[in-house]
Amino acid sequence: MTPVQVPWRVRSQLRTLLLFAIIGMAAGIFILYPTNEFVYFYEHRPSQATPVAFAASQLQQSLRGGTPKKTAFYGVVGLILSISAAGLYSTLHRRSERIEQLSAALAGDLRALIARGESANLEFKSSFRWDLRENRVNRALEAVVLKTLAGYMNGSGGTLLIGVADDGTIVGLDRDYTTLKKPDRDGFEQALMTAIAAKLGADACRTVQIVFHSLENKDVCRVMVSPAHRPVYVKDGDNPRLYVRTGVSTRELNVQEAIDYTAARWPR
Repeated sequence: MTPVQVPWRVRSQLRTLLLFAIIGMAAGIFILYPTNEFVYFYEHRPSQATPVAFAASQLQQSLRGGTPKKTAFYGVVGLILSISAAGLYSTLHRRSERIEQLSAALAGDLRALIARGESANLEFKSSFRWDLRENRVNRALEAVVLKTLAGYMNGSGGTLLIGVADDGTIVGLDRDYTTLKKPDRDGFEQALMTAIAAKLGADACRTVQIVFHSLENKDVCRVMVSPAHRPVYVKDGDNPRLYVRTGVSTRELNVQEAIDYTAARWPR
């Protein structure tokens, strides 16, 4: 009979599991057991020995077979904790690998995406709030970004790349980072999502997915937008404004157009 060949990955996982089990049992006997005896000494003071000496003597007695049930109990507790930790580590590791694979796939497709140029569902913005021409912070640029996102939400969705010039040149986010309290990707994402919640509504954030890429040693922010379940208005003082995507641009609708569009797009 041909012996069953166990796949290498399974053998590796079994070896890892066995190693965790051995470490867990050892930790239960040599760490949890004496620690418990140390605490017990302070609570009940069964003798005049020092806590360390008492814990060591109890451990020695255990190793000689004097307290088999207690020894087995702590070994099993350590085993359970170790196996649980191994399971959690394995889950987190697999999730991390999937995220890395997704990021790599998205990064590989980004250059091809940029090469196609702007379209009805793809737009480039050089920055979020830093005016590259005037070399200063310009909050009006934020409004332009939000109008584009609202246009995608009110239509069929789309992708906005921040850190890419109109001609496809990679500009990066370094200048935008300097305007943030937390000058990194996390700070940028937080600033963008805060602006979306404030100007488009908190529920609009659920239509947005943000991924960062590094191209030419510069960060690019990919904002992927899904269609919204309601009309998304951009708050502009007391005058909410409705924007839609038409071709390669985002257009504001007048009052009558907004009424007609919302009635057709979100019929009750």
